[in-house]
Amino acid sequence: MRFFKEFPKIEYEGPISTNPLSFKYYNPNEIIDGKPLKDHLRFSVAFWHTFVGAGNDMFGEGVFDRQWNHLTNSIDRAYARIDALVEFAEKLGIEYFCFHDRDIAPEGKTLRETNQILDKVVSYLKERLKEANLKVLWGTANLFSHPRYCQGAATSPSAEVFTFAAAQVKKALEITKELGGQGYVFWGGREGYETLLNTDMKLELDNLARFLGMAVEYAKKIGFKGQFMIEPKPMEPTKHQYDFDAAHCLAFLKSYGLDPYFKFNIEANHATLAGHTFAHELRYARISDKFHSIDANQGDWMLGWDTDQYPTNIYETTLAMYEVIKAGGFTTGGLNFDAKPRRASHTLRDLVVGHIVAMDTFAIGFKIAHRIVKEGKMDRIIEERYSSYNNGIGLKIRNNQTNFEELEQYILDKEVTVPDSGKQEELEAMLNYYILTTVK
Repeated sequence: MRFFKEFPKIEYEGPISTNPLSFKYYNPNEIIDGKPLKDHLRFSVAFWHTFVGAGNDMFGEGVFDRQWNHLTNSIDRAYARIDALVEFAEKLGIEYFCFHDRDIAPEGKTLRETNQILDKVVSYLKERLKEANLKVLWGTANLFSHPRYCQGAATSPSAEVFTFAAAQVKKALEITKELGGQGYVFWGGREGYETLLNTDMKLELDNLARFLGMAVEYAKKIGFKGQFMIEPKPMEPTKHQYDFDAAHCLAFLKSYGLDPYFKFNIEANHATLAGHTFAHELRYARISDKFHSIDANQGDWMLGWDTDQYPTNIYETTLAMYEVIKAGGFTTGGLNFDAKPRRASHTLRDLVVGHIVAMDTFAIGFKIAHRIVKEGKMDRIIEERYSSYNNGIGLKIRNNQTNFEELEQYILDKEVTVPDSGKQEELEAMLNYYILTTVK
């Protein structure tokens, strides 16, 4: 069954094109620094929003009319969603996808039955992937939707829930490896608390660390070589989640000796909810050597929840790709569109166009950021601002070769004035210049 037959294969037509079903800025085969643009960006489609999402929200039922979801038999529906994935990726030239275990297969009455269903669907998915230019960017387990996880999974007060979650992740790791997944993400959707009045925070944090440690050991046992990632998010659905932001995650990992095994999958909208910019979270991950992958979307600053909109803000994607380039680019990570159409945008055309504009927006951002890094003007202004640390007492501070006593003697008789200008306005103007003149 074909679901997107009314749409052509989306091609690059350039900025002068007025065809909504074409790329204006994303030319996948354009060579930049000896590598095709598609390999710099490594676009991925999110299985959950794109093929499972129904367009419902907390106040209304689903409105998306997706033909693959019309099938009443749950296994047939799972197969149809896989067929839709393969066709959709082919139309858009997307080479990767990400999934939760419960996205691709329905849950049975017991874990044994669920795993049998999952094996059956994964077998079908493997066959479809053989004929498609499509690979798994990363897999994960849904440890937040089922009622058993209403009080957490690895941080649940119930040891049986902890046990079930462990068994579920064990299976999710196995199928991710079987499908050739290049990474595995842990998102602690309900790993947090609503009130400290009923929470043993120390036990919950210890259990979360134990859980992640078991996953590391099992991955070694089965030979899974993919990168483990934590995806930070501050709240929603829980009041406070233990993976609040990149800084919290790094502190947690270091506290329990887990930091050698994990990097971060940074989501734009999660940064917003933490009160940070997208670039801030990427910068923190980069300078901590923890950056690996991105869930590409954007939020609405006027709304206090995770809206998961398609990214259209060129300013944000430019600053994001600047961090990616500075980090050395993607290795086995990529840009996964953890995004969905607005509820009023309920047609398949909206789904296709949403991905087109998102891919174009990141392509523009990459090209602008590439030029910024290559020309180095902005970097030189930053280097000059901190140049006092390149010689004299500043160099001694930088090299840990001084102490309070020496610093006191050095500064006692000096008149210390206001530092040179930070040139924020000049840098903002320069950024606007790059944005407006790079892609015409």
